[in-house]
Amino acid sequence: MTAKPVNLAEALASFTEVYSPRIVARMNDYDVRVAHTRGEHVWHTHNDTDEFFLVLEGRFDIAVRDADGHEHTVVLHRGDTYVVPRGTEHKPSSPGGSILMFEPSGTLTTGDSHNGEIPPHVDSTTGHELP
Repeated sequence: MTAKPVNLAEALASFTEVYSPRIVARMNDYDVRVAHTRGEHVWHTHNDTDEFFLVLEGRFDIAVRDADGHEHTVVLHRGDTYVVPRGTEHKPSSPGGSILMFEPSGTLTTGDSHNGEIPPHVDSTTGHELP
């Protein structure tokens, strides 16, 4: 990472894959990541960290499952933020858009555990460097 500004629109224009985040900055032990979103992610859990989302474009939905198995969906639009608390099972989906996330460096996009097969369009990664 360099100490120069990163334009988020340019960073997003540099790749087309969905659910394959790019690291645009690092702050302390955290990555700031951007990603394109479309389709369904996978149910997953981050045991030791919260997950922060900011919708940059489009719509981004997060299905959340509580400890009793009850589900509800948080619907986010451009400019909305939401934090999934650590240990909460969740499944993102989107009709199309882009997001910014704050996560501890090394956090897998598919969590510490996930349910079912990882869809082919979901990149199980700790983030990629910008080109």
